[in-house]
Amino acid sequence: MELSQLTAYAQLKFHMREQRPWPDFPGFSVLADPVTGKWAALLMRQWDSDSGEEIQRCDMRCGQQVLAQRPAPFLSKPFRMKGPNWVGVTFHGGTEPETVFRLLDQAVSQSQRGYTIVLEQKPTSAAVVYADTPLSAPGKPFPSIGEEVPEKIYQMRGLYQCREGTFAEKCQNFYRQGKFMEDYEDDRPWNGDYTRYFPTYHDLNVRQLRGYFTWRAQVRRGEFTPIATSMAYIYVYELLNGIGAASPEDALEKLQAFQTGFVESGVGEASMGKNLRQWMLEFAVLHNLPPQTARSFASPQVLRRDEALVTLRSPQEATDQAVLEALCAFGPKKLEESPVVKKEGARGVHLFAEVWRQGLALSAQKGEDLFTACFGRLDSYPWSPLSNAVYWEERPHPDADYALDPCRIYRCRGGHWQEERYENLYFGKDKLPGLLHQADRLLRKYLKTGHYLREKPEEAWAAPYVEAVLEAERAAALEAARPKITIDLSHLERIRRDAQATRESLLTDEERGEEEPPPPPVEETPPPAPEQPDICPQVPGLEPGYVQLLLALLRGEPTAPLVQAHKWMPSVVADAINQAFFDDIGDNILECDGAAITLVEDYREEILEMLGGMNP
Repeated sequence: MELSQLTAYAQLKFHMREQRPWPDFPGFSVLADPVTGKWAALLMRQWDSDSGEEIQRCDMRCGQQVLAQRPAPFLSKPFRMKGPNWVGVTFHGGTEPETVFRLLDQAVSQSQRGYTIVLEQKPTSAAVVYADTPLSAPGKPFPSIGEEVPEKIYQMRGLYQCREGTFAEKCQNFYRQGKFMEDYEDDRPWNGDYTRYFPTYHDLNVRQLRGYFTWRAQVRRGEFTPIATSMAYIYVYELLNGIGAASPEDALEKLQAFQTGFVESGVGEASMGKNLRQWMLEFAVLHNLPPQTARSFASPQVLRRDEALVTLRSPQEATDQAVLEALCAFGPKKLEESPVVKKEGARGVHLFAEVWRQGLALSAQKGEDLFTACFGRLDSYPWSPLSNAVYWEERPHPDADYALDPCRIYRCRGGHWQEERYENLYFGKDKLPGLLHQADRLLRKYLKTGHYLREKPEEAWAAPYVEAVLEAERAAALEAARPKITIDLSHLERIRRDAQATRESLLTDEERGEEEPPPPPVEETPPPAPEQPDICPQVPGLEPGYVQLLLALLRGEPTAPLVQAHKWMPSVVADAINQAFFDDIGDNILECDGAAITLVEDYREEILEMLGGMNP
């Protein structure tokens, strides 16, 4: 509930307009009795720069005995006023409109001293002639003079049951009468003024009823014409109660059509739009419609807030830009204007995002929770769907769980609803701004950009998180500066041929005479090593001779004879074997130092397993 709903109720019921007697304090206003001038309520709207939201409260002159009679989390001792006559009311999602309205009724009644009767028209002469009016039979409604009462309306009025006079009873009567009149149509237009809070059929006279049902028939045909706003609300209440709709989906579709054709088109009052969106959201939750449908009616500000919380709760799954935008949603708005972001661009965005990620990780290592320290816990609060509308459920709502998003979940247990959410009243007032200010200060100093910010001792706790980010960036810069050697193994065969050609060109005639011509590289098989297994395992992409050399290494045998016999270059052989096993091992399995090829013993067991678990 918001203060605007209270002021609307006060104006409609008591003709009580919000007054602002203090120009220098625009956030303070009063609701005063139009007859006595006495205050019924002191209204307070204060902007919370830390949370970026407006805090709405009021002090109401209804007597502090209500704190014992009607205990509620949104009621407390007064905030500004003094004395036992005042009660404080906090306006948020858990504030019950009906309770607040009844408290205002009580406050107004305590401020009045008698009654003032205002005649709509003064008599034109001293002599006033009254005509005799026949009385109805016992139990029948009093007829309107000169107005024909259709039988259907007559029967509907007879359905009204008055017992305790509660609001719940009023809603039940509306539902009963509405289902009875669900298909009724009339042809008697009426365009008079009518103002009432929570209007129902029972509140209308015969002419107004016939005019309403005539107008409703036109609306159902898609013809939207002007009518008193209070009477237009009756049509909305009908759809919320499923009157005139085949299903919840049909009711919601008709509510949307009404919003477009009557409210947004300018035929009706634009002020209805806010209530309609809230009610359509609550209606979608009550009837378990798809969450994407409910989200289309939710406040964009609420959705952005929840999305930002989801991002900050799991920043590793989000982009740097998304994390920065989420931080700006709750932190200082000028963060995006920091020289770290303005001058460094993506680098600056990344550093701020990493500060938050490191903060979460390091605080967890210390047994702390930075997210909870900044935003509190996901907690449950009373939720009263459609409480500020005329709505009736024939039986208690079954147990249900409905997730609007990961940070806003509605649960019903035993007919009572709760909303799980992060409440901004429990946000760490200085925690997140302190972290971001410290990050901005240290990052400016590190990057030598912008004017330096003043150090605040109370923000020293955040320095280790920022220093961890800076240290990681320094290490990454050093690694990037190291020379990199890239070996393109796709050219290995060409390198082998070039090396052989170079070797041949360097031999003298005498050396060539002493050497035997090299055997064909593919057809000739090198002489087997001592105690060679009968079966040689095959390695894809590796010639058999190289496999024999690997087996010799596994047996601890010298490989020089095999290399010399094939006139191999040791480095080329080692590179080929390393390449063949790299995808599976992820590292080099051989090392080559000049002519010596050695096995990396850490990978012996893995190599043997890949070769079929054989005994070399």
